[in-house]
Amino acid sequence: MRRLPGAILAAVFASSCFAAASNNTTIEQKDTSARNDRSAIEAVLSAQQKAWNDGNVAVFLEGYWHSDELTFSGSSGVARGFNAVRERYQKSYPDRQAMGKLDFSHLEVRMLGADAALVLGHWHLARERGDIGGVFSLVFQRLPEGWRIIHDHTSVVPASPAH
Repeated sequence: MRRLPGAILAAVFASSCFAAASNNTTIEQKDTSARNDRSAIEAVLSAQQKAWNDGNVAVFLEGYWHSDELTFSGSSGVARGFNAVRERYQKSYPDRQAMGKLDFSHLEVRMLGADAALVLGHWHLARERGDIGGVFSLVFQRLPEGWRIIHDHTSVVPASPAH
């Protein structure tokens, strides 16, 4: 068996070390990018919550994709397109009293790739006429204007009676 010259072995070893270090850098960059994306998505939800609590449905809706391809699934069926989603919100929440105070909780952000995420969470409206709440799943997509909701499935979950 022939022996490889020391220079070749050293080059192979150095190349392997560089590849491993480069791979670690890539993993760290992906982790940082995913954290930044999660923060950006959570900022959209935080801005929505604030807008809702300020009684500003128009600003709340900025978190949604302004497209005919936006979908919203709820107890009244599927609304297709930004205009239909806006009309749904305006009909269901015509004034501040109906809107109440919104709180999002138990948020879970799961990145589905570089430009998509699934968000699960709970929502609660504190209102004079009675509280209401439930769960939601949102599909976010990174668009030129930033992270936006492209699909919303929101369900009302009746409060369990106190024991």
